[in-house]
Amino acid sequence: MKGLIHITLVAFLLLSSGKIFAQQIAQYSQWSSHQFALNPAHAGIKSCIDVHTLYRTQWVGFGGAPRSGMFTLSAPLNAKRKQYFSARQGIGMRFESDRIGQFNTNRLNAAYAAHFNFTRDTRLSLGLYGGVIQLGYDPSSSTTIDPDPTVLKEASFVVPDASFGAWWNGQNYYAGLVLDHLIASRWKNIGTSSKFHFHALLNAGYRFQFTDKFTLIPAVLIKIPSRGPVALDLQMMADLNNQFNFGLGFRNQDCLVFFAGFKINQRLSIQYSFDATVSALRKASSNTHEISLSYNSCRKERSSTSACPLFE
Repeated sequence: MKGLIHITLVAFLLLSSGKIFAQQIAQYSQWSSHQFALNPAHAGIKSCIDVHTLYRTQWVGFGGAPRSGMFTLSAPLNAKRKQYFSARQGIGMRFESDRIGQFNTNRLNAAYAAHFNFTRDTRLSLGLYGGVIQLGYDPSSSTTIDPDPTVLKEASFVVPDASFGAWWNGQNYYAGLVLDHLIASRWKNIGTSSKFHFHALLNAGYRFQFTDKFTLIPAVLIKIPSRGPVALDLQMMADLNNQFNFGLGFRNQDCLVFFAGFKINQRLSIQYSFDATVSALRKASSNTHEISLSYNSCRKERSSTSACPLFE
């Protein structure tokens, strides 16, 4: 059964007709808590060093299913501002590893962003990711009925990578845009016309502060590939005392997401999410697990205990 699943994954990824689509970018359920992993405009958006790590094992028990991990670090540039509303700047880096079937992708990017305040509560941020992608293909676990050099040829190569991001936020809302895989590099020695395809991401959220200690944040993420169906993620997160959070999410035609997290202190936090598969894949695997750790060096300067991770 496992070998059959591997064959299916390879065929799914390598057919060159352009009518079969694959997951080319890593997918995370905790995207609203790790905005910099998606959007380079978040580089240095906080006034302190911000570090995030995450590991995801998708469709547990499904042979060749995705396993993803990432590490990000961002920091502001300590340049003196001539005026309060003049631009701030930030830098950062992202390392991401994604394995699915016979494919292993490693992505390393450096980031730069500029942040422009229009008022004390509204800000526009623009950012760029630049770096490389290393893609490897190992056909050793693949078998075909007839010999097929397109499927059974091993390959590994490195290509350039770039993304653009924009971010707008006020005191209680945010909206983001990401243009990913701006360089459509071809996959060397894999398939006949395979390549990295352009993706666009749109996301937004709003904070409802009911009391000083209870906050509700609905959010949406829309993923638009150049080829393939649009994916929609919806989330609703409740935050208590800016220390505990829990919520529910939905990914169209895929899964329900349950997540919870807490801050060990004001600088270190942990988050866990569980995806309950609702698509036809539930016959082979019914769950996905994701865990993350975050750290920032920001000092606590506010007396408010309401959640504000994205609006600072």
